Amino acid sequence: MFFVLSKTLGIMLLPTNFLLGAGALGVVLLASRWAQFGRRLLAAVVVLLVVAGFSPIGNWLLYPLEARFSPWDGSKGAPDGIVVLGGPIDPDLSAAHGTPVVSASADRLIAAAALARRYPNLRIIYTGGNANLISGEAREADYASEVFESLGVSKTRLMMERRARNTQENAVYARALAAPKQGERWLLVTSAYHMPRAVGVFRQQGFAVEPYPVDWRVGGRADLLGLHNFSVDGLYGIDVAMREWMGLVAYRISGKTGELFPGPNPS
Repeated sequence: MFFVLSKTLGIMLLPTNFLLGAGALGVVLLASRWAQFGRRLLAAVVVLLVVAGFSPIGNWLLYPLEARFSPWDGSKGAPDGIVVLGGPIDPDLSAAHGTPVVSASADRLIAAAALARRYPNLRIIYTGGNANLISGEAREADYASEVFESLGVSKTRLMMERRARNTQENAVYARALAAPKQGERWLLVTSAYHMPRAVGVFRQQGFAVEPYPVDWRVGGRADLLGLHNFSVDGLYGIDVAMREWMGLVAYRISGKTGELFPGPNPS
């Protein structure tokens, strides 16, 4: 039920979808006795889309998420393993074309391959099934192994988890596969904006991980004042950030995390 709600209600509440839905309602109202309200609603939607698209609001929302964890410090020596969260590969498109299709967050794959080359004894878990509400048999992990091999990572080093559909399932299945022992150090590789929720879920599952954030969307504080050249960039940033903030609230309410905004030091 949680998965279905996240893929229906959660998607409907994304700012861009919500505004487009409000705009569609305004068009319908133009042919009714509430035509004046419909015109005002349409005008408000247009203004909000312009402001959201060109302003740095998306960066304001993303920055605290991405700044929550610092880049990983390798001075403590070689880790024992890494868990790479799925998301970069579109399994249905990959199945349609017969080859891995990387649609977003490719840094997760690149960083994992770089770590594999740096630490030859590193154990690698990639956890990713199919996060689409309506999907076929294709699973992201099936295609991720092909990408890793093309980047020089031997298949013998890979443990591919293909059932997880969301972050909570990532943590559950990855922990079972890793079976971490006392004293082992595992890195968690995911997008910087997603790291707070991911760390919170792994903590809740009793899987201690060291954050290895990648795939930043905001360069720094200077980006909090700049305008976007293309409205699609601003709208996309707002949607990504709001999806994550809503996810943090939903995961806390449902008990999937123990903190509303997990940070470096557990509360």
